Amino acid sequence: MKIETRKSPLENLGADALVVFVGQKPEGKNNSKTKDGKKTDKPSSSKAYVEGGTKAIQAKVQTAIDEGALSGGKNETVFFRDAALAGARHLLTVGLGDTKALDHENLRQAAAAMVSALKAQKVKSVALALDSLPHNSLSADQAVQALTEGALLADYAFVEYKEKKDPSSVQTISIVSSLKAKPYDHGVEVGTILAECVNFSRWLGDRPGNRMTPTILAEETVKAAKGTKLKVNVWDRARIKQEKMGSFLSVSLGSSQEPKFIIMEYNGAGGSKRPICYVGKGLTFDSGGISIKPSAGMEEMKYDMCGGASVIATMLAIARLKLKVNAIAFVPATENMPGPSANKPGDIVTARNGKTIEVNNTDAEGRLILADALVYACEQEPAMILDAATLTGAMVIALGNTHTGFFTRNDKLAEKIQEASDASGELVWRMPLTDYHVKDMRGTYGDLSNTSSSKGAGSATAAAFLEQFVDSEIPWAHFDVAGTAWHVGDRLNYCPRKGASGAMVRTFVQIAMAQE
Repeated sequence: MKIETRKSPLENLGADALVVFVGQKPEGKNNSKTKDGKKTDKPSSSKAYVEGGTKAIQAKVQTAIDEGALSGGKNETVFFRDAALAGARHLLTVGLGDTKALDHENLRQAAAAMVSALKAQKVKSVALALDSLPHNSLSADQAVQALTEGALLADYAFVEYKEKKDPSSVQTISIVSSLKAKPYDHGVEVGTILAECVNFSRWLGDRPGNRMTPTILAEETVKAAKGTKLKVNVWDRARIKQEKMGSFLSVSLGSSQEPKFIIMEYNGAGGSKRPICYVGKGLTFDSGGISIKPSAGMEEMKYDMCGGASVIATMLAIARLKLKVNAIAFVPATENMPGPSANKPGDIVTARNGKTIEVNNTDAEGRLILADALVYACEQEPAMILDAATLTGAMVIALGNTHTGFFTRNDKLAEKIQEASDASGELVWRMPLTDYHVKDMRGTYGDLSNTSSSKGAGSATAAAFLEQFVDSEIPWAHFDVAGTAWHVGDRLNYCPRKGASGAMVRTFVQIAMAQE
């Protein structure tokens, strides 16, 4: 799908379909009283309305409103076949809901609803009437960026291994406005880069384990970085062993696939500025090892590298956007398999910082590979470290698939994360991390255990384990994306119902933007 901007009146569009937005506004006041006798000012109802467009367009839409055919509710779509308006064959209306509450995320969702409706009608070319967007607090550039993101994210489908591929029927979306096109060309550019990088992260995650080994992940990262200012370096097993990453290396012992340590570097701000470090869990397949998982649903463990995929995509976006920051990413990539040399419950391994770890459950392997990566990240003297991992089932129990839980003891960093989340539209929730959780991870025969000595708080104790490999003076946050990395389409209509979501890419990029 290609998205472009065009300055043009709504006439002679030459498109298969014209898309206009329909909003809602309060109608009248509710004179009822609350329990304490006070009057409430809540509106008694909402009325649909349309702005901009020609008289013929407004008349067509208003008639449908008056007849009750459309309400302007969030993500409502109504298709008028052969409407023959403004030189377009068909007309599609997209509801926005209460336009006073209109924000970036509402527009992403609206654009996704638009793409879904257009696909169903097998429309190839679209003219999107930007002037029909009701007045709101967003600039035209911001609105266009959100619409671009929503449309391109909704267009993603993983059909690589199907004989009959059903590609999007929508080929071109022209965003048409009476305003000059140049001011919002930037919004299309940024929105396209972010969406393409998120979709790349999804593609990495959706590929099956035999088609996305650690070696293939490294190769695809190198290939994707070509043409950017990203420098990619990949360590093999010998180098990982040489660097004394015993915790990471131990996880790979049961697999015939060689582990890879992927390093991505971007210098956009000169050598004096401390970098942001991103660390992503890259388990290309997780069987659980000797502590093997149940067979039901194990095929979903190809998604155990989604944290790493999101970190890789974040770096690609930072480089393509040419942000004036320095950033480094580390993705320890391996399989966790029950081979003859695999970790056994009770084994003790030594991490890069010299701490010993009792491996009491080989299925708690993500924290083992992240431990060495975090130590190495600290050695780069970064401004902050952010890690992403599909780490614990406990996070799914706690927050489901709506919010990504994050852990940090740094309040200033937590504020930055929340601001970035608000801007990106990705929901996050700060989780507790205390010395009690650290105590639960102390080992009996080693410094640490990779499982908790107490019941409950599995996500917090996992975060407490990771904290032991981060220098206390470095701002650090851990993002557990176990609930949001895949199968979130029931919540977000621009994500596939089944498949990887690309969670946290937009938020991580937003944090980098704030550092410029």
